[in-house]
Amino acid sequence: MKERLQQLQEDSLAALHSAASIKELQTVKVRILGKKGSLTDIMKGMRDLAPDERPVIGSLVNTLKDECEKVFTERLTQLEEDEISVRLVRETIDVTLPGRRTVTGSLHPVTLVTDEIVDIFSRLGFSVEEGPEIEKDFYNFEALNIPRDHPARDMQDTFYINDDLVLRTHTSPVQIRTMLKQPPPVRIIAPGTVYRRDSDLTHSPMFHQIEGFLVDELVTFGDLKGVLTHFLNEYFGADLQVRFRPSFFPFTEPSAEVDIACVICGGKGCRVCGGTGWLEILGCGMIDPAVFDAVNYDTHKYSGFAFGMGLERIAMLKYGVNDLRLFFENDIRFLKQFS
Repeated sequence: MKERLQQLQEDSLAALHSAASIKELQTVKVRILGKKGSLTDIMKGMRDLAPDERPVIGSLVNTLKDECEKVFTERLTQLEEDEISVRLVRETIDVTLPGRRTVTGSLHPVTLVTDEIVDIFSRLGFSVEEGPEIEKDFYNFEALNIPRDHPARDMQDTFYINDDLVLRTHTSPVQIRTMLKQPPPVRIIAPGTVYRRDSDLTHSPMFHQIEGFLVDELVTFGDLKGVLTHFLNEYFGADLQVRFRPSFFPFTEPSAEVDIACVICGGKGCRVCGGTGWLEILGCGMIDPAVFDAVNYDTHKYSGFAFGMGLERIAMLKYGVNDLRLFFENDIRFLKQFS
């Protein structure tokens, strides 16, 4: 047994000293001191020794175990230091090299415009609501006083999924959904994506609108003019000229188009405004009683107004963009201007 222990000692210490990596060192330790290791195997065999031999062999086993543990610890420390030295050499940073600039992204210009408009109307007490982009015909047309045989449907260039489902052509369906689930007073703005079959320099089959509406007792057209004039002055400047022109929308009566003095030429007349000095910015009007009937609002007690605008058009005027398609092409050269 003594000879066996002596041989084990020589082999074990040699293996520990020669281990070339921490992983290899751990493997050697397990092979010697593990539950199924060589030293453990010898300790199990001590039961077969004569009683007077056991203390001697036990002492030798303990000495070998302590020596292996000591050599293992020393070798582990050395290997860890060697590993750190190698990493320091390999991972050395040359502080004389030029720095690498971190390129940060930014919000899309349409998102910037949306957030600014929402902020202005939020300060006026309007809440934000959203609705589905795949919409039922009832919400997109019929409840908005546009029955199936109404000529206004031809104005919408609608994408039909089937006879009852469409890609919404405006965010006005949010108005219907909101009024059906809550009684007046209601004060809501609804930004979102809309779809129409149109595509050129100033039109896209997918674009963004923001709808706004207010319903309460004794709401007048004067309230509508006050809210929209305040919004436009907040957004484009306090000295901005605003005018309202009579128009037609199936879901409002009376209806109006809102123009602002051209922000490009200051109202003097240019190519953008067609020489008129005015730019059409949004549509609005008093909510038609037929719409209130569709949502079971008392037309004798309540009145309200609604308005809607294209967010890309607002962004084009805000940032001087002359091609709507730039908003959807993801050209980094264009987008990085808004960072």
